[in-house]
Amino acid sequence: MAHSATTGRSIPIISPAEGVSEELIRRLVETFYDRVIRDPELGPIFHEELSGRWSQHLALMVDFWSSIALRTGRYSGKPQAAHFGLDLTPELFIRWLALFEKTASEICEPDVAAFFLDRAQRIAESLQIGLGIGPKALRLP
Repeated sequence: MAHSATTGRSIPIISPAEGVSEELIRRLVETFYDRVIRDPELGPIFHEELSGRWSQHLALMVDFWSSIALRTGRYSGKPQAAHFGLDLTPELFIRWLALFEKTASEICEPDVAAFFLDRAQRIAESLQIGLGIGPKALRLP
């Protein structure tokens, strides 16, 4: 369960998140990525990688978060492969997470924001491990 320190409520990890709707996910994704694209450090990465494909990326991210929060199963992408070779750093992940947390806390109820942030942190950690960066990355001899 994801636990919200703010409300004291827990949201089950497996079942669909209470208080989350497709409309909320769409609003969260669109607001967040609008901020990402304007960010001086994150924006250039997205401009370079997604030039001409921005609306497709937003739709993919709505499907991604819908699959996570509502268990719709609409997302079938490969996040590790999509992020491979982008010259990402742990600092960029920290920046991404801070922007995501700010956006979620403004748009969502506290327990729902906690749910999204918990998942975002897990995803960021997993991506960093898979990309071989960050404090939990494997360092083989």
